[in-house]
Amino acid sequence: MKKILVTGSTGNLGRAVVTALNTKGFGVRAAARTPDKLPAAAGVEPVRFAYEDQASHAAALQGVDGLFLIAPPLDAEAPAKLAPIIDLAKAQGVRHIVFASALGVDAVEQAPLRIVERRLMASGVPYTILRPNFFMENFSTGFLAPMLKQGGIFLAGADGKTSFISVLDIAEVAAVAFQRELTGKAYNLTGPEALDHAKVAGILSKVSGKKIAYQAISEADMLQGMRDAGLPEGAVHYVGVLYSAVRAGYMAAITRDVETVIGRTPIAFEAFARQNAPVWA
Repeated sequence: MKKILVTGSTGNLGRAVVTALNTKGFGVRAAARTPDKLPAAAGVEPVRFAYEDQASHAAALQGVDGLFLIAPPLDAEAPAKLAPIIDLAKAQGVRHIVFASALGVDAVEQAPLRIVERRLMASGVPYTILRPNFFMENFSTGFLAPMLKQGGIFLAGADGKTSFISVLDIAEVAAVAFQRELTGKAYNLTGPEALDHAKVAGILSKVSGKKIAYQAISEADMLQGMRDAGLPEGAVHYVGVLYSAVRAGYMAAITRDVETVIGRTPIAFEAFARQNAPVWA
């Protein structure tokens, strides 16, 4: 039985990947800064792992066959943090790295996640790169959830559309990539439709029975709000870049890569919303 180390295992995507791999019969080592907070699950071994603590990396990687690698969220310093992990994985004989990147970074060579992609591709370790669009779960359990509890979506997205994707579909692609050894490939992962935030707000209102409105705000106001919420300046700048891409229409692309890998269409936003309706009620 192959064993896979999953970084970021307490986040939305990492948790989904742990579950998907476990369901397919892989041994899973779930990496977390505080592993005792991970829920107990048969076939899942919690292990301490902190990106900035290189002493934790070797033990976490010991004896694993594969690595699901995800960067800390909104971190411009991702290349410096992930490069040593890639190098150590190679030194310790890891045979497959699946890296969670982001849609569109291959068009911007200086983007932090693109720099990590290039480092991974040059490493000599068999790899798979996943480039998902914005997560649907951002609205339910991610960084937008507190905003929605206040009754609205306040973002500098203008009327730009996004082909949101569920982490469940991304995780299934990751698990199949390990299962079928889909190495040397990059997949651009999107949902089946592109929606603007007004449409998203309408769907959430319909399924929750609660009025949720979208208010397009200026980039300056959005970024200042994030500073006021305590985000570091690097993360604030990162968010600004992301939503400038939304406004420019770059996040509206729709691909069939999910279907190509897992053999079914990805979940639509309204179906996701119905499944999670109690969150917004």
